[in-house]
Amino acid sequence: MALTILVQHSNRELREHAAAVLEAAGMAVRQASDGTQGLAALETAPVDVILTGINMPQLDGFGFIEAVRGRDRLRAIPILVMAVSATPELKTRARNAGAAGWLPHPLDPARLVETVRIVTA
Repeated sequence: MALTILVQHSNRELREHAAAVLEAAGMAVRQASDGTQGLAALETAPVDVILTGINMPQLDGFGFIEAVRGRDRLRAIPILVMAVSATPELKTRARNAGAAGWLPHPLDPARLVETVRIVTA
């Protein structure tokens, strides 16, 4: 059965690029433009992995990660952060919020697919 991935990011081009790469690798993809839409999407159907941006309107990536980790039925879903800035402080904050990993922009297609597969193994 194909993995289902939620890709959420306020940058439509980045979000659609990540979705296209994952779909080409045989994964099913759902998209959201911010954390509020992402949480709503998680209420309608389960996913295997979440990819999230950080700087998003309504509910940013850190707030989203904390909200997911605060819900028992969602707590175990691996979350990967996609962001341009990869400062140690941001990575630590993401890890402390509950992220499983970090994917820098621009996304490397092979690394994206490999990382998703690793966190679901």
